[in-house]
Amino acid sequence: MEQDSYDYIIVGAGSAGCVLANRLTASRQYKVLLLEAGGEDTNPWIHIPIGYGRNFSNPNVNWLYSSEPGTDWVKRRIQQPRGKVIGGSSSINGLIYMRGQKEDYEHWRQLGNTGWGYEQVLHYFKKSEDQEKGAGEFHGVGGPLTVSDPRETHPMADAYIQAAVDAGHKLNNDFNGAEQEGFGYQQWTTKNGRRCSAAVGFLNPARKRNNLTIVSKAHTNRIVFDGIRAVGVEYERRGQIKKAFAKREVIISTGAYNSPQLLQLSGVGPADHLSELGVKIVADREGVGKNLQDHFNAPLMFELNENFTVNDVLNRWSSKVSHGLRYLFQRRGLLSMGVAYAGGYLKVHPDTASPDIQNLLMLFTSELIGGPVDPFPGCASVVALLRPESRGTVNIMSATPKSPPKIIYNFLTAEKDRDTLILGVKKVREIMKQGSIGRYIVREVRPGSGSNRDEDILDFLEKSGRTSYHPVGTCRMGSDEEAVVDPRLRVNGVQSLRVVDASIMPTLVSGNTNAPVIMIGEKASDMILEDAVG
Repeated sequence: MEQDSYDYIIVGAGSAGCVLANRLTASRQYKVLLLEAGGEDTNPWIHIPIGYGRNFSNPNVNWLYSSEPGTDWVKRRIQQPRGKVIGGSSSINGLIYMRGQKEDYEHWRQLGNTGWGYEQVLHYFKKSEDQEKGAGEFHGVGGPLTVSDPRETHPMADAYIQAAVDAGHKLNNDFNGAEQEGFGYQQWTTKNGRRCSAAVGFLNPARKRNNLTIVSKAHTNRIVFDGIRAVGVEYERRGQIKKAFAKREVIISTGAYNSPQLLQLSGVGPADHLSELGVKIVADREGVGKNLQDHFNAPLMFELNENFTVNDVLNRWSSKVSHGLRYLFQRRGLLSMGVAYAGGYLKVHPDTASPDIQNLLMLFTSELIGGPVDPFPGCASVVALLRPESRGTVNIMSATPKSPPKIIYNFLTAEKDRDTLILGVKKVREIMKQGSIGRYIVREVRPGSGSNRDEDILDFLEKSGRTSYHPVGTCRMGSDEEAVVDPRLRVNGVQSLRVVDASIMPTLVSGNTNAPVIMIGEKASDMILEDAVG
């Protein structure tokens, strides 16, 4: 069995892992090992922005998980794609750059997470960013992550934004600025028309450092403990079992599904459950795998009367050729776009003080996620619940490291979740009925204009609702005894082990999660380096 020694071992080369690898090796003082279960990010469709559609069901870069059917609501499995490649989900996501609301982070602070208030985390958002809008109170330039406006406008996006204004909503040209509420164009993590993943932005510049070792296609089986101190990892590569040891810390950055899975496989988790599976208990931590959250959404889909959507590009050879050539030579056109061209944030529930619904305009339609697009020009207006109250779990069902975890969401079990989404669908339909966008719309295809009653909308949510693929919360950060990690992201009950990824979020942020995870990686890097000399 091969063995090597490092100062730090990072498990997972996703969004946070790439940030950690860059920041922890920058001084050349520490020797770092980065392990990734997936392969290198050489697939060209990773780097062409619209390629997220092709990689949605690609087992070479995607774990292809699915959640279990609910017992009360949403009684079906739902696909849960996660990146299995260098860059993690930042290599296969929809590229939207969204931080969430300042209130999200103030709530984290109020829950006892000292140092995680909005003013404290804003510095790290700015540090990571190379913002096309320029530097200012809310943005930074010169960071590794390029954040760009669409390289050109689109008539459907213009009509959608105008329709929102006509329906009484405000314009907003920066969802990550002073406030989130309003409608406007999205920003994407792209640079010159190509994806700027965490691997491209953070890891590639660090690859030439001789104190960083990157091992891909290395599946970590468990954390190695000496008593309650994490001293290394056991991993499998090309059929060989290897061990690597960490003089300082092991850092888990494998996401909201795989981080609790790895902790449980290593004996850190609910003791009763782990004992039944024959796992040796290192620390009885009931919270590992609990508190699972995601943005559940209603995908309203419309047939259009203009051939200017992704449906047309994929259905017509002439469009494929013209758009392919345009992207090849100009890095423009629909191949250069993220999942949503424009969007908005609105308040719909009477009890809400800040936006509780995200609305995204997507220039394609498909009955099956990742399946073939419809044969007509189409767009989707996706209505997503920003702050769900329903909670789920992630648990191992076997001590075998490569067996997938059991993912249970319990979507819509909270009555407020159902009420808010129904109100959100009604509000968004008001926007889509405005004359400024109506001139392009032939009909509402799904669920259809006849589905107007609350019961009809709820039935549509149960049968066709999706997630936004933003799982968080399963290694919850907190200052209470039930928390999995403390505010410095150290795993409670053991030593020399941290979790740094979306799983530490105590509550879901009001927006897409890639930017917040990169922020978490930035802040964690500083804390780790501070503790190394403290």
